Amino acid sequence: MGNGITDLEKNDMFSNPRLDTSAQAAELRKQILLLIEQYSELSHSPKKFIPGKSLIPVSGKVYDKTDIQMLVASSLDFWLTADRFNAKFEKQLLEFLKVKFCVTTNSGSSANLLAVSALTSEQLGDKALKPGDEVITTAAGFPTTVNPILQNYLMPVFVDVDISTYVPSISSIEEAISDKTKAIILAHTLGNAYDIESVVNVARKHDLWIIEDCCDALGTTYKGKSVGTFGDLGTLSFYPAHHITMGEGGAVFTNNPTFKKIVESFRDWGRDCFCAPGKNNTCGKRFEWKLGDLPLGYDHKYTYSHMGYNLKITDMQAAIGLSQLEHLSYFITKRKENFEFLKKNLNKYEKYLVIPEATPNSDPAWFGFPITIRENASFSKDQLVNFLSSKLIDTRPLFAGNITKQPYFKNKSYRIHKSLKNTDLIMSNTFWIGVFPGLTIDMLNYVLEQFKTFFNQKL
Repeated sequence: MGNGITDLEKNDMFSNPRLDTSAQAAELRKQILLLIEQYSELSHSPKKFIPGKSLIPVSGKVYDKTDIQMLVASSLDFWLTADRFNAKFEKQLLEFLKVKFCVTTNSGSSANLLAVSALTSEQLGDKALKPGDEVITTAAGFPTTVNPILQNYLMPVFVDVDISTYVPSISSIEEAISDKTKAIILAHTLGNAYDIESVVNVARKHDLWIIEDCCDALGTTYKGKSVGTFGDLGTLSFYPAHHITMGEGGAVFTNNPTFKKIVESFRDWGRDCFCAPGKNNTCGKRFEWKLGDLPLGYDHKYTYSHMGYNLKITDMQAAIGLSQLEHLSYFITKRKENFEFLKKNLNKYEKYLVIPEATPNSDPAWFGFPITIRENASFSKDQLVNFLSSKLIDTRPLFAGNITKQPYFKNKSYRIHKSLKNTDLIMSNTFWIGVFPGLTIDMLNYVLEQFKTFFNQKL
């Protein structure tokens, strides 16, 4: 991993002058964090890989002693709710993304819920989404890209995706637009960017909102620009499987100050007040507002403009995320290197396997390495997946497959544009393996050896 922050004296987040008002308290905090460093090296060092004995996971958290020290430092503050660590995390994340506003939340799924809910706000005037409005998306992906559409009483319109990129074509998106279509929400599948520039052009032509689900794509760029910054809103996840982690966590980001305010409102119970935690009267007229049918001067901190949620993160989560950002460049590089190593060595089987391709103009920070068994292959996906599993190589399907086939979708309302032929093929013939930074070259070579063994047996 990268160097991280190892010197306590160089990291101002480890100390807290607000609490440590005596030299003794400051020294005790320092000693605690030094002990945590020693403990981490003893108890959290990577385990030796033993071929055929050690599981090769598809994903997992990658961390070092600094991440644990940051967690402990925030716990010593005992603020618990979002505070100084969260403020700095949001600032550094928006600087990385080159975007104006970032709002943290408790998961990537919540980030999607907040983003879609924001589109229904009356503060958007005539452009606010209303029950029954259509939102274009894909059925080949994760449920919580789609669920917020249904949860806000909107109608998902499913378009098919291309095999090898696993993202939809621009023609299929534009053809799916009807008079009722008001928005597009698409995921950059497994970190592979779709043609977001063309999607933006189509959306602007038809006056549609765009949400970019980047939960699998932190670090992916399109024409050198971070995905998530092309549309109106972008979302991220910080679950352990993702590019950085804080255990549970997510974020919504935007360049639009109105959306920033709306997202914060939905996240924070729906309240109209925009004061930071622990602050009062930021607006300068806390007891002078006249909103709704409330009496003049009703406390603005207890005035609600949306039917919101409580989806905030804790400062301890943000502390881990802040430390993980120090490793992000390394994480992205390792994901790309691992992907290219697998691709180079699996290309020899492309007669039987569809090998993934980056979309033109994109530079993916790959989340995983998807593989689709060709329909004319002499073996099935299940045979290959079961073989890999027997060799302790973990795999995953492409999330929900065709989500319209999932049990909970049985009585849901939706529209399919033309057909979902490729989505059905993905459901039957596609799986993915890991490329995350925790995989060593020995692990990847073992994976390739097992593919070779399988093909020697089957061909």
